Amino acid sequence: MSKRLELRFRNEQGRLATISVENPVEPVDPEQVKQAMDTILEQDIFTSASYPLTEIAHAQVVERNVEEVSLD
Repeated sequence: MSKRLELRFRNEQGRLATISVENPVEPVDPEQVKQAMDTILEQDIFTSASYPLTEIAHAQVVERNVEEVSLD
C-alpha cells in the first residue's frame, strides 16, 4: 500500500496541474498543506504546459493497494 499527497493547481489557461508528494506525513494537516500550496504560488517556480500556476484547485490523498496474483 502506498499513499501520495496530490496538490492540484490551475494554470493561467485554467488547466489542472498536479504536484505529488510520496508517503506524506500522517495525519495530513490541512493548514500545512494550504500554507505549502500558497508558498508554491508565491514563489512562482513551477509551470504547467509552460504557463504559470495561478490558483489552488484542491488537495487529496490517494491510496493505492496492489495485490499480487499468484500464477503458480
